[in-house]
Amino acid sequence: MSVRIRLQRIGRPKRAYYRVVAIDQRAKRNGEPIEILGQYDPALPENKLSVKMERINYWINTGAKPSDTVASLLKKQQPAE
Repeated sequence: MSVRIRLQRIGRPKRAYYRVVAIDQRAKRNGEPIEILGQYDPALPENKLSVKMERINYWINTGAKPSDTVASLLKKQQPAE
């Protein structure tokens, strides 16, 4: 099973809100995640991303690959920590 760290869309129409999840690569966008790792709200002016970095690092060390979007969000957050 190939695991990806990607965004899962939740929220109401035209007001997107996302969860950062570890999920099987073949699962649907809103399929059942293995683990919820955090959240991302693009409407907030500050602190848009809130994640459990120790769990993100665990999944990356076990072979999970972040999606392009999640990788860029994590890269932007790194200097803040």
